Amino acid sequence: MSESVSEAGTAAPAEPDRASEPAAPAPLNIPRTPTGDAGVDACLERLADAGHLATDGHAEVYEDVLRGLRDALTALDARPEPPAPPTPYPSRP
Repeated sequence: MSESVSEAGTAAPAEPDRASEPAAPAPLNIPRTPTGDAGVDACLERLADAGHLATDGHAEVYEDVLRGLRDALTALDARPEPPAPPTPYPSRP
């Protein structure tokens, strides 16, 4: 008998249980330190978008960030290596 009875003798409607309602999306405000790589920094900034979305929207953001980070790593593998320093000629006696 969780319903209260008003003075008129009728049952008042029970208040909704607020604890069972999901919390509204809120940013976590976790500081991000720049890495110095513009592509990686942009991916990490994208993570902040997840704080403004409901939980079911997080996967899309995380997949997008993961794709961007993989692309950045792939680009590192594709960069040409610096040329080897020239071999000095042996000195003549």
